Amino acid sequence: MLSGVVKWFSSERGFGFISSTKVDEDVFVRYTGIEGEGFRSLEKGEKVEFEIAPDRDGKPEAVSVRRLSAP
Repeated sequence: MLSGVVKWFSSERGFGFISSTKVDEDVFVRYTGIEGEGFRSLEKGEKVEFEIAPDRDGKPEAVSVRRLSAP
């Protein structure tokens, strides 16, 4: 598992980016990659844990995203 901080997330559009010191570039995250039931969203500055998996185009995407703390 990697750890990082939510750079930004749009609840309306259902995606955003996570920054991590262990990854060279910000990591794309979709709402479907966030663990939990019901409405799934993230807040700017939230600390999270996540894994990276390739999306349909082979680009890295955050999956199994779990909140560690509120912003």
